[in-house]
Amino acid sequence: MQPTTVKICLFSLPLLFLAACGSDSTPKTVVDFKQIPVKYPNTRQDSTVQDTYFGTTIQDPYRWLEDDQSEETKQWVKDQNAVTFGYLDQISSRAKVKERLEQIWNFEKYGTPFKKAGHYYFFKNDGLQNQSVLYRQETLDGEAKMVLDPNTFSADGTTSLQEYSFSKDGRYFAYAISEGGSDWRTILVKNMETGEMLSDKLQWAKFTGLGWAGDGFYYTRYPEPKKGDALKGANQNSAIYFHKLGTPQSADRLVHRDSKYPNHYFSAGTTEDERFLFVAGAESTSGNTLAFQDLSKPKSALVPISTKFDHEFNVVENLGDNLLILTNHSAPNQRLILVNTARPAEANWQTLVPEDSLDVLQSAVVCGGKIVCSYLHNASSALRVFNLEGKLVKEVELPEIGTVGAVQGKSDDPQAFFSFASFLRPATIYTLDMNSLETKVFKAPKLDFNPDAYTTEQVWYESKDGTRVPMFITRKKNIAMDGQNPTLLYGYGGFNISLTPGFSASRAALLENNGIYAVANIRGGGEFGEKWHKAGTKCQKQNVFDDFIAAAEYLVEKNYTSPPRLAIEGGSNGGLLVSACMTQRPDLFGVCFPRVGVLDMLRYHQFTIGYAWAVDYGRSDNAEEFPCLIKYSPLHNVKPVAYPSTMITTADHDDRVVPAHSFKFAAELQKHQQGDKPVLIRIETSAGHGAGKPTSKLLEEAADMLAFMLYQMKVQVVY
Repeated sequence: MQPTTVKICLFSLPLLFLAACGSDSTPKTVVDFKQIPVKYPNTRQDSTVQDTYFGTTIQDPYRWLEDDQSEETKQWVKDQNAVTFGYLDQISSRAKVKERLEQIWNFEKYGTPFKKAGHYYFFKNDGLQNQSVLYRQETLDGEAKMVLDPNTFSADGTTSLQEYSFSKDGRYFAYAISEGGSDWRTILVKNMETGEMLSDKLQWAKFTGLGWAGDGFYYTRYPEPKKGDALKGANQNSAIYFHKLGTPQSADRLVHRDSKYPNHYFSAGTTEDERFLFVAGAESTSGNTLAFQDLSKPKSALVPISTKFDHEFNVVENLGDNLLILTNHSAPNQRLILVNTARPAEANWQTLVPEDSLDVLQSAVVCGGKIVCSYLHNASSALRVFNLEGKLVKEVELPEIGTVGAVQGKSDDPQAFFSFASFLRPATIYTLDMNSLETKVFKAPKLDFNPDAYTTEQVWYESKDGTRVPMFITRKKNIAMDGQNPTLLYGYGGFNISLTPGFSASRAALLENNGIYAVANIRGGGEFGEKWHKAGTKCQKQNVFDDFIAAAEYLVEKNYTSPPRLAIEGGSNGGLLVSACMTQRPDLFGVCFPRVGVLDMLRYHQFTIGYAWAVDYGRSDNAEEFPCLIKYSPLHNVKPVAYPSTMITTADHDDRVVPAHSFKFAAELQKHQQGDKPVLIRIETSAGHGAGKPTSKLLEEAADMLAFMLYQMKVQVVY
């Protein structure tokens, strides 16, 4: 089927780790690490800027940093980067760390194959390519030919391929590109038979699906922003359009919008047979409306299935006249329902696969006359196959605790594919025979790595209110439990997003230095369904921070590490997590990495798509929610105390969480820092919130962060 609901999640992909080739060298603690002097740039304060919330006046002296187009802000960014990179240049191990990361990162990475019009397609990265390349082959053992190379989109690799979709006959390939990491998209079309690019070029698309129907496709676009507002202005008046190939964008047909509610946003998709169009609407990151149109009936109208935002509805596929829908309606752990398009009222919905009382149903795909369902069991994947009547046929055996990637297959094809990754193994591609339901390795990465030297354990600890929370801990098997191990604790805790086992080269050097990597599955995420998510939202958001702090305390109590050798990291909503925890418990951590974080909780909703996050955060213009927000908002809780060594990271093209959050927080921290630990801000150029960031920039950032962390902990690297 074509792309389904596009959810505008506040989200940043975690930099998970590689359990690298084991080194027997024991790192030596060096006691004479020199103190690198830091002189912060002067940041102007404007004492006249203030807001009053329900009788409480809040000063905002750094609001001028919200103007990313001003010369003063640009100079501030330049000056801060000069301090940060000047500091990093004095860390002698930085070059060695980057060199080692490049060696580990340099292996072939395959995406999950998918079939279209008799051809097999897959993405592959040779190792250090900035962007993965799309290939096609006629048979699974045939010659692979390159059909689209995103590395040619820009000289520096900062323009990336994002959403894409094939026409039903496979002749045309519509794809969206992002420049510099922005959420804005330009949509292009390629003729896959001739290799020629069509003249079609659609601009100002955002949070879009690409749903083909005959000689064109449905997509989402916004009005062209005012000059200077593209990366920070509020995204309003989302609309679905139909674009017919060969026509100018000005001729596109308006399909749906809601002028009464400009903050509502919409996405569209079509079923695999292109019979049904479905349009999802949302006002936040949770819950959506859903309507469909039978395109086989001329002049048919959109028919509503759900008109409220209380629950999630995601179309999986159509089974004849029925739409197969994944929903949490009356099922916090999700279920599959059938909605008959002739009788779509709720009273006629039929449960096909009921909710599991323990495990969360994450996704479903119709393959080979069966339904392949991916579940989440204690924060790792389970794969179960049902027949079209909803009866369980088999649970597919998986290699170990890990994560199943997207399952790819056709409803009438006897073979499906999926990827599987763990904390100890990178993504391996498997085939799934839809008749026997047996799996077989199709593509396995080849790299110098001995997973037997490491182990992953899942522990459970108690949070402040007694809630039991799981945490994955990966380390060398023979590591000393003496409280001296450099440890990185990662978390997210929001927007129903689950942190599951994954593998990345960016953690290799940490483990080689007797490091420990921990991932806490705290409330606010989706690891245990909607109840777990809701327990970490709005005025219960403190639960998220309490869970993370309790994870850190567990690691210290059990002698995995100690506060001076404990680092915490999180991105986006996880950046909020790290910043809130370091302002609440600065004594508990040695190093902090708040990445692209939401840090001004009083004004976040005034930028780009920020208003959509209110379902998780609440809003400062709500009398009941303001007291909760001001209590933990990182920007407003910085005090004159000794904070841990900190490196804030953001990017100049981040139009998901605008960099002003990080700018203002950095200025406030630098002003109030009482200890001798550095407070740096690393501002990436030609990069956004994270998606599509080129390998070169990922490597540089990973090396800078790890070198900074080990230096602050006085750990001598082993190479």
